[in-house]
Amino acid sequence: MTEVTLEKAPLAYVPAQTAAPKTPTAPTARKAGDLIPMSLRSVHFVMPGGVHDTANPSGGNAYDRRVCLDLPGFGWQVHKHLVNGLWPRPETAARTELARTLAELPDGAVVLLDGLVACGVPEIVVPEAERLRLAVLVHLPLGDETGLEPQVAAELDAKERAVLRAVPAVIATSDWAVRRLVSHHGLAPEKVHCAAPGADIAPLASGTDGVSRLLCVAAVTPRKGQHRLVEALAAVTDLRWSCVCVGGLGQDPEYVSHLRGLIRRYGLEDRLELAGPKAGAELDAAYASADLMVLTSYAETYGMAVTEALARGIPVLATDVGGLPEAVGRAPDGGMPGILVPPENPAALAAELRGWFGEADVRRRLKAAARSRRAALNGWASTAQSLAGVLGRLPGEPRRAA
Repeated sequence: MTEVTLEKAPLAYVPAQTAAPKTPTAPTARKAGDLIPMSLRSVHFVMPGGVHDTANPSGGNAYDRRVCLDLPGFGWQVHKHLVNGLWPRPETAARTELARTLAELPDGAVVLLDGLVACGVPEIVVPEAERLRLAVLVHLPLGDETGLEPQVAAELDAKERAVLRAVPAVIATSDWAVRRLVSHHGLAPEKVHCAAPGADIAPLASGTDGVSRLLCVAAVTPRKGQHRLVEALAAVTDLRWSCVCVGGLGQDPEYVSHLRGLIRRYGLEDRLELAGPKAGAELDAAYASADLMVLTSYAETYGMAVTEALARGIPVLATDVGGLPEAVGRAPDGGMPGILVPPENPAALAAELRGWFGEADVRRRLKAAARSRRAALNGWASTAQSLAGVLGRLPGEPRRAA
């Protein structure tokens, strides 16, 4: 596999955003126009081979791609290593490729590993912690994926624990996820760090009629719970809603088939669309026409689709799980830019939809809070700054490298 050094590409639209607060241990954020130092430190970023797959987009992949662009601004040149495989349970060829990739890195190299690649293969990663300076980026704990057989979930959980206990630094994408990893895997709190996803502030969504256009942005998988959304919408067919579900359809074909069957059973074919993955201008257009963002996940470490909606002033109706409350957050004045409901409860979701449609004051309050929250969102520079701080504090020399 050939190492790729990522060049920093210009972004077409990077609006002003809230910078990360300065801390004694974090690098100082650079002002626009500052020169990037010529002598950058190097980090080798090991990622899944599908990180650029537009047919199956994911928040984790988007996060990986974006921080690669922004880390050079905080003193780190990124060398990307993409390893194809059925992660986190790779086939033999993928395991061999990962082992070779790590073995070829020089002693003492700084290595950032996507947890999807690293956490299922402790027999490969743990020995390398003896000579490489490793940090693991956990987008979702492996055992938290919905739909796994209990034995498989337990096996992945144990492997992840072995990896995370062996490396000097673990990075999670929300404060909730930090607490979860520390308590669940028995990790030292000082080695687990948060680097929450950023958001690019976008033009305010014009919406459709201010109430009726619902948007769900999530891969169509059991963990995202779109079947509960369908059941909730079936209970409010008297309301004048339409809903578009944007997200990859290739990760779990059996679940997609089940979902299509539910849509037909409830007669929602003309009102609920599984639009497949969208990116760029098409995704922007989907957000622009949305009046309300809906997300019915069973597990989320953060929820980037939530902040992408809030970055356009779109209120959110989401399940109260994991890091989603953190992503929804609060406006500076304390207002809630969204509504949280219990998972596995389509009746509660339907009730909140009726409130959204029936109470103009509720809509006005949510929209005002969403616009206020939009202005306070942290940008991706904050994420890269946090990551750079963790990488810069990795121990100087692993045992065997020393």
